[in-house]
Amino acid sequence: MTIQKLARLTLFASLMLAVGGCSGPKDGTDGEREAQAGQPINPVTLAARLLAIPVATALGDSATADGQFQAAHSDLMRSMKVADSRRPIDREAARAAAGQVAGVRTVVWIDRHHLLALVDGGGYRSQQTISGICQQLEPLGDTLAVVVHLQDATASTGDELETISRNCQLRPGELAMAQTKRSLDVIDPTVRARHKSINASAEDPAESRRRADEAMRLLEASTPEM
Repeated sequence: MTIQKLARLTLFASLMLAVGGCSGPKDGTDGEREAQAGQPINPVTLAARLLAIPVATALGDSATADGQFQAAHSDLMRSMKVADSRRPIDREAARAAAGQVAGVRTVVWIDRHHLLALVDGGGYRSQQTISGICQQLEPLGDTLAVVVHLQDATASTGDELETISRNCQLRPGELAMAQTKRSLDVIDPTVRARHKSINASAEDPAESRRRADEAMRLLEASTPEM
């Protein structure tokens, strides 16, 4: 083996160690957390990948060169919150997988991005349940394309009926590129809060009646026509 080739191999090994050291799990050691998108690209990891591509090509290792290019491309797309269209999630497989999460009663797709799960009680209407569903979906494809919505199937009040939602790889309220926000609540939470405030106990019957009439007008204005 020539000195030049040995030097290339040494550089290649160093670059692979740099990539591996910079791309491991950031939270915990069990790798059980769902993947996260929308984060800044790690410049060290990116530089290592870009340097590894020509080195691998020079050594005739086209598979590694292509792998590093694809990884760099994936990092860029995830940073931009762009879901990988090459890894779509099968809907029926997703419904079956989500149904295995504790507390989940029924799972339906609202559209190609939004997944609704009905749960057995308010204790399951939580971010933890959403994380459990997302982790079940990860082996099926890119979960950045999925927004999970939870509703309590046993709810008996307006507050209990409120839906909580989150994209599998983003913080609550954030959406991937090309995704649209979907509200599954019959009455907007802000309107419901205003309604509760208006219906607060009043000192005299006339004031109570006035507030009740105002509350009814708010409900009529916020209820969609059938």
